[in-house]
Parts: sequence; structure tokens; C-alpha cells
Amino acid sequence: MPAGLRRYYHKGHLHFVTFSCYRRLPLLKMARARDIFVKELGKVRDEMGFHLLGYVVMPEHVHLLMSEPPKGTPSTVLHKLKLRVARKLRKRGRRVSVGQMRLPFAETGETRRAFWQERFYDFNVYSKGKKKEKLNYMHANPVVRGLVKHPGEWRLEQLGVLLGESRGAGGD
Repeated sequence: MPAGLRRYYHKGHLHFVTFSCYRRLPLLKMARARDIFVKELGKVRDEMGFHLLGYVVMPEHVHLLMSEPPKGTPSTVLHKLKLRVARKLRKRGRRVSVGQMRLPFAETGETRRAFWQERFYDFNVYSKGKKKEKLNYMHANPVVRGLVKHPGEWRLEQLGVLLGESRGAGGD
């Protein structure tokens, strides 16, 4: 951990975490990539036992509002999650049907040094007011960025994947 950076764990707080794709590239812009991320998030949540109060997967970064797991810390959760997602999305030699779109790094044949930017931003959420503020911020993010007109359009797409519902043919 860099000098001066302190993480405050085991205080009973929620954690609002933000982490980015390598060099803030839009590696999560395709629905397929976001679906894989959300499925892995659900698996890691179930395995590690933390509560997920909200999340948003943007094209180049992710926000989570989560509790600490019973064993471990948000750092261990993010390590496991980032590793799994990167491995799934960077698989080589995977066949892609002619009509299916490829991820940005697959199209160019360029090898990326990393999928995720190192480290993450962690804000301890210590009050109901801060919890509401962070949830509102996450839900407004796709609207502010001009990706959708209403927060539900973006959020519902990802919620279905987390709950194990199949995506219709109308995805990106």
C-alpha cells in the first residue's frame, strides 16, 4: 500500500468503493462484458458473505456500496473479483460467432498489460445520509454521462444479471 494511504476496516461501516479499468479504457462498454462482471460479482458476494447494497458498472469504472465480509476485508473482495473478471474477459483463443461483437482489446489484437487499474478508492459510509448520497450518486452516474435518460434503464439491465435472469436478444 502506498505511503500515507490508510484503509479503515472493522469499524462496522459500509464501504463505497470505486475502481477503474486499465488507463480508464472502456473495457466494460459491451453488455457481454458487464454481464460477466455482474455474474462474477454475485458469485464472489455469495462466497464471501458480504452485503451488496448497490452497484453500477460503467464502461470504464465500477462503483460498489458494500459491507465488509465476515472474514477478510473489502480489499480481499476486490482482489478476488478483479482477478476473476480479468481472467474471464481476457481468455485467449475463445471463438466468437460472426455476429457477436468482440471486446476492444480483442479487436485490435493488442495485448493489454492489465485489465484493471491498480488500487481502488474506498470511502467509509458511516451514516444513513452518506448511504443515501452514495446510492443516489451511483444511480445518477449513467444519466449524467448520457448513457441513458433514466437511472432505471441502466440499473435494471444489470440487476437482472445479478439475479440470474437471462438477457434478451436486445443487448449491446
